[in-house]
Amino acid sequence: MTYNVLFLDIDGTILKPDHTYTDSTKDAILQAKNQGIEVFICTGRPLHEVETLAEELNVESLIGYNGAYAIYQNEAIIDEPIGQNLVHQFIKIANEHGSEIVLYTREKNYFTSLDSTAVQQFNKVFQLSKNDVYTSDVANQVIGATVINVDPSEAELYELEENLRLSVVNIEGTPQSYDIIRKNVNKGEAVKTILKRLNIPKDQAIAFGDGMNDKEMLQEVGESFAMENAHPDLFAYAKHTTTSVDDSGIYNGLKKLGLVR
Repeated sequence: MTYNVLFLDIDGTILKPDHTYTDSTKDAILQAKNQGIEVFICTGRPLHEVETLAEELNVESLIGYNGAYAIYQNEAIIDEPIGQNLVHQFIKIANEHGSEIVLYTREKNYFTSLDSTAVQQFNKVFQLSKNDVYTSDVANQVIGATVINVDPSEAELYELEENLRLSVVNIEGTPQSYDIIRKNVNKGEAVKTILKRLNIPKDQAIAFGDGMNDKEMLQEVGESFAMENAHPDLFAYAKHTTTSVDDSGIYNGLKKLGLVR
């Protein structure tokens, strides 16, 4: 089988909990690229926070904000802001229920507060650096959002429309955090757009993920891998299970397909 494109989540897939990656992960990506496979980082993170990692891995094609923004050959090919009305409603809910929220734009991460223990823990886990306090004048620039310190019984409050769902953040140390996912703007929809743009059939695409924000992506490729450390509910959406992020999961998955040595 010929494969032409590879989509890789970051946290729990490329990066281990200590924010490093195995030598075999970098080697697997290099071997894939040397075979002419286009590699995309596909993450819930804002792209301004992954530039260094992408450079280290020599990956130039990026999907960020859970599919709301994507770059291919230095061109933005997906740009889907949330919309200021929804942003205002998310802020209102967070304020009323004692939660925090981070709103991502192309340049910064805007938090309802930078002082809360939950936010400080969240930033420690994800090593976010371009942070500021949210003001309403950036509402129309928001591309993605994560709610923090949310009681699980209150998570559904943010599902204000049929088009919205919450996805629990599958990273150890994040305090009851959920990505806000749009059903028409997500990693899977981004993958569909890119496959069409590059004229690549679904069965020639591969994806690896570990969180429930990856489920749509795994459904839109021919060869899908859930990491051993994945959220338990994700395995139902993957064709294969590979070893954990600590145990060369990407390398071993690509080896199963005969793409690495």
